[in-house]
Amino acid sequence: MKNKISIWFNIIVAALFLINIFSMDTSGKENKKVKTTSGWTQIPKIMSEISLPKFPDRNFNILKFGAVSDGKSLNTDAINNAINVCSESGGGTVVIPKGEFLTGAIHLKSNVNLHISEGAILKFSTNPKDFLPAVLVGWEGSICMNYSPLIYAYGQKNIAVSGKGIIDGQASNESWWKWKTLSGDKESRPRLLKLNDEKVPFEKRIFGDGYYLRPTMIEFFKCKNILIEGVTLKDSPFWFLHPILSSNITIDGVKTNSIGPNTDGCDPEFCSDVIIKNCVFSDGDDCIAIKSGRNNDGRKINIPSKNIIIKDCTMKDGHGGVSIGSEVSGGCNNVYVENCQMNSPALDRMLRIKSNAKRGGVVEDIYVRNIKIGQVKGAIVELNMNYDPKEAKGFSFYPIIKNIYIENVTSQKSQNAFYFEGLPNSNIKNVIIRNCKFDGVKADFKISNTKNLELKNVYINGKIINNQYSKSK
Repeated sequence: MKNKISIWFNIIVAALFLINIFSMDTSGKENKKVKTTSGWTQIPKIMSEISLPKFPDRNFNILKFGAVSDGKSLNTDAINNAINVCSESGGGTVVIPKGEFLTGAIHLKSNVNLHISEGAILKFSTNPKDFLPAVLVGWEGSICMNYSPLIYAYGQKNIAVSGKGIIDGQASNESWWKWKTLSGDKESRPRLLKLNDEKVPFEKRIFGDGYYLRPTMIEFFKCKNILIEGVTLKDSPFWFLHPILSSNITIDGVKTNSIGPNTDGCDPEFCSDVIIKNCVFSDGDDCIAIKSGRNNDGRKINIPSKNIIIKDCTMKDGHGGVSIGSEVSGGCNNVYVENCQMNSPALDRMLRIKSNAKRGGVVEDIYVRNIKIGQVKGAIVELNMNYDPKEAKGFSFYPIIKNIYIENVTSQKSQNAFYFEGLPNSNIKNVIIRNCKFDGVKADFKISNTKNLELKNVYINGKIINNQYSKSK
């Protein structure tokens, strides 16, 4: 009897040993093949957490609240009154009908769908005073009191901006965009960064009137159950779409178009359960840039952006098709990018992850597949832990970038296939690139401080590159 027990014990131990062996690669880490496959299976679960807001079948036409469609009369009060009455009545749709309507800041309330009808143009004033009083916002990863975003909501739920009309920020080099340079005034952007460094309470960081921090176009702060659908957005003063500390977000069929500085297309920050689909981005900065706060503010809030799906989008002009960072101190994980097209001589990169030793943050479990690229002018994939190295000097909040999975990407023209710059104290780890074909590449790749890079069935200019890097390069 004892011999039988001993035999079975040895068999069980051997089986457990074999299971352990087959679940590890030769370096002792989890099998990347299993991880690559299992990562995509999370999408149905994420989708189950995302639902569209629902609104009562009641319409509130802004014309009935005194709005005038001459493109010159300021309709701020009429539009906000319609929103307030709609919300207080239990919700519904506030209709911007066909015509041109000039307005200042619009503040959306719970259970309200702001609908921009086909043929309607919602034009925003370029007078900064029409965006006062100051409200709590995120500004380049720091929190402060600043000019109201053009369309703003704080602490609301079940909200939407929809329709086939146009939202025109009317920004130009003669108005908001010239503040790009003016914000360098020591009392504006440098002061905000100093307040961040000094951990000054958010509500004591007063900007707005007399300062030069441009407002975003649409910013929903601490909101949930959000829909932005169908609208065309043009010429924003700053970032176009900026949900922050929000969840359950659907952005569907939106177009952004601007050549202005820092006019990112969509920047979810400290957000979870987000889907961005069927959109077209042509921007003066990143098309999509996922963020989670800058430096001390990001570490204080300490909420990663996660569970973000990006699919069936077209990226034209911009610094990055999909970027993560550089304000990513709170971290980012579980991002899925698939079935997108990117093509422009003014598009710098397909995927860009960027941080430094002052910003830090853990970026992990990023999945990209089925991307068609005509051309980008930089690297197809850039992973950069040394972004803005001058700023990072003397700091040791070393970022972590790991578990990046890329497959079935084709490109016709680029400067580099890859540009990976890790840090000696924090290497980039576990990057798997498979079944990709990159033609028209001028300089192959640049790789430093990177561990466990696997290239399988990767072709660069017709030459197959099958290497697995187990040591830092």
